[in-house]
Amino acid sequence: MDPNPQFDFWYAVHNTEVLLHPASPLETFGTTILNYHLVTELLDSVDKIRIRQGRLKAYRPEILTPQSALENLLEGFGSEAREYAEWLRTHQHDLMVLRYGFAITNENTTEEIVTGKLREMADLVRDRVKKKADPLAAVVVGVDKPWEVCLLKLMVDSVQQSAPGHASELRRRGIRSEEDRSRVKLREELEEAFAAAARDPSRLDALGARLQAAGLFDEYQDRFFALLRRSRGG
Repeated sequence: MDPNPQFDFWYAVHNTEVLLHPASPLETFGTTILNYHLVTELLDSVDKIRIRQGRLKAYRPEILTPQSALENLLEGFGSEAREYAEWLRTHQHDLMVLRYGFAITNENTTEEIVTGKLREMADLVRDRVKKKADPLAAVVVGVDKPWEVCLLKLMVDSVQQSAPGHASELRRRGIRSEEDRSRVKLREELEEAFAAAARDPSRLDALGARLQAAGLFDEYQDRFFALLRRSRGG
């Protein structure tokens, strides 16, 4: 194989096939663990097949606003990127860019060497995995070196399948950035705190303090005082 790392990368990409995709999409608001099975042919042995099993951790998608996209995605580009940056700004209400992160973990990673033909062994692994009905399992046929690139291909495919649903869900919830995500979480926590105070008036002081600390007391004061009056029988 050509010693050029770039050649190795593209060789691996173009010789990788996902035989079995995860049945479940990646999580929108959490981390997803994909259970991969990678089948490769040893380079220096005839009819020797390596079967790797491990976990691929996909982190929750992060939304990039046009401004952060400019800062993160266009870093290192020249003046030609300025037009694109302006387009991002002018279309910011229609544009959503999702950035994903992933890591190959070493938890429960195993491998075995078996004798057989690559495709036959891959089909056997796929059939075996399908019988387990694991919605987050995947089977990939790739190259033995650089085998990590084969998992990158799996992740890209999984992201492409999941991204439309993620974008719709994030838009539905009105989450445009990490800051917005934090605001949504705070609002949800405050609703839970109001419900708890309605059941137990002794929690009203804590609720009031929480609203003051968040700078939201003025916005919620009518609900708060109504709850206070009700607790006093007014």
